[in-house]
Amino acid sequence: MTDFTEEELALDPHFADQFDRGFRPACQLYLISPPSIGEDFVDRLAEAFDGGRVAAFQLRLKGIDDHAIAALAGPIQALCAEREVAFIVNDSIGLAKRLGADGVHLGQGDGDPREARKVLGPKVQIGVTCHDSRHLAMEAGEAGADYVAFGAFYPTATKETTHRPDPSILSWWTTLFELPCVAIGGITPQNAAPLVAAGADFLAVSGAVWNHPDGPKAGVAAFGAVLG
Repeated sequence: MTDFTEEELALDPHFADQFDRGFRPACQLYLISPPSIGEDFVDRLAEAFDGGRVAAFQLRLKGIDDHAIAALAGPIQALCAEREVAFIVNDSIGLAKRLGADGVHLGQGDGDPREARKVLGPKVQIGVTCHDSRHLAMEAGEAGADYVAFGAFYPTATKETTHRPDPSILSWWTTLFELPCVAIGGITPQNAAPLVAAGADFLAVSGAVWNHPDGPKAGVAAFGAVLG
């Protein structure tokens, strides 16, 4: 088997410029919960939704078990349904099944999309973290994922990251594949424009909304200009 250097495997940043890119809908916001939430969180989430269109919300709570998350999820899930925002569960296929969630997001160690499809059925959205790997993204697509996520594009305090893809991976993906892609990792209204221009279908954001000095409504609204 031939060994290739990292330089030989690197993606040409101008790859997508060689092709006519087909129509894709405008980039949308994919909101992720803060690492921990309190009893007032449903009110904060409603405030965030008041700031502008949010396509999906992911409940991502680390360090507590599925029973505790399920106990918190009811009002949040109901609000998402009321606002027509997809309710996504992080990591747990079992919890997504238990809650009747609209989708589940899987990290590389959180289960196989094929198994998730068997458990959750044909209508549930399945997303897969692919870091900076074109290979993992293609595998996820072949396994039946509904979207792939690349990142972290920028430093983030939300989780420890070791992968830092170039925005050109978004251009490569959207040039060759119809499956939506999500950009994730340290995204703010100030640094999001290159990701939107590169072809991201969704921006996954967390801290830029929940830590906004004027509140989550302003945090979501701040992305309005860059999303167009």
